[in-house]
Amino acid sequence: MKMKYVIVIPDGCADDPQVSLSGKTPLQAAIRPAMNAAAKMGMVGLSNNVPASLTPASDVATLSLFGYDPMEVYTGRAPLETVAMGIKLNQGDWAIRCNLVNVVDGVMKDFTAGHITNEDGKELINTLQEKLGGEVKSPSGKVVGVLEFHAGVSYRNILVYRSKEPAPFAKETKGQPPHDIPDKAVAPYLPSGPGCELLKEIMQKSQALFLDHKVNKKRIAEGHKPATQCWLWGMGVSPVLKKFADVHNVNGAIISAVDLVRGVGMLLGWNRIDVPTATGYLDTDYAAKGRYAIEAIKNHDLVCVHVEAPDEASHEGRVDAKIEALEQIDRH
Repeated sequence: MKMKYVIVIPDGCADDPQVSLSGKTPLQAAIRPAMNAAAKMGMVGLSNNVPASLTPASDVATLSLFGYDPMEVYTGRAPLETVAMGIKLNQGDWAIRCNLVNVVDGVMKDFTAGHITNEDGKELINTLQEKLGGEVKSPSGKVVGVLEFHAGVSYRNILVYRSKEPAPFAKETKGQPPHDIPDKAVAPYLPSGPGCELLKEIMQKSQALFLDHKVNKKRIAEGHKPATQCWLWGMGVSPVLKKFADVHNVNGAIISAVDLVRGVGMLLGWNRIDVPTATGYLDTDYAAKGRYAIEAIKNHDLVCVHVEAPDEASHEGRVDAKIEALEQIDRH
């Protein structure tokens, strides 16, 4: 009988010792009997999943964790997410992450725009598509590409640049992850490198489009943060990965509420299993993810369960929420 495997990813689990926890990390402070038992009965190891030359982030680390060398296959974050969103990238197309963010007086106040709802986010992305989507023309008036804005989950959306001609972007085109610059002035972190002027122009135009948008008026009236603009980063072309089953003779399934991890799993040929009550946030249904995993392992060799909640708590600087998320993962 073939051995079964379960991978549980408590995203953002690691942390520094906290003064508020008397020098403990959130993981050390959490009540975690199941993790303790697994560590006691199993093998514990240490690995570095991010090459020194790449930015530590979920995209690079996930590829590495699943056994793929990011130095060889990594092309950017957004192309991985397009797979889960059902967006096909052709040769020459570029995918770009399009966050909805809250910037006040030039400072990144909230990279989630108050964890904007799917409905509000979709309406704002539709406005970007209506006003900024479509043909991109050169100074001479020649059509050189097409812009497509695609709504995703909450603040996480995608911009696709399609062209049969060489795109203006390159490996050197960089965009700063907005979650890495909380409460910092955004000016030093705007897109840079080839094609950056187009990206900065889109970001600037989005500010005017969102300023008096009915969605933001509603959000402010309800006491929520408005999305003041879009933020472009994580650009890249479609990656090519060998199927996991072809490499290891193991079939797999992926359970995640985050398009990035879903997309990586789908690229590997794993079956995507959606949990209707999983949110990708602190209020996710931990128990349901556990139940779905138990059911999935019956007809898969490997099941990977990814939980985003600890990472979200980390980005928000909420130690208590992170401990609670880790304890929920342990419990279920």
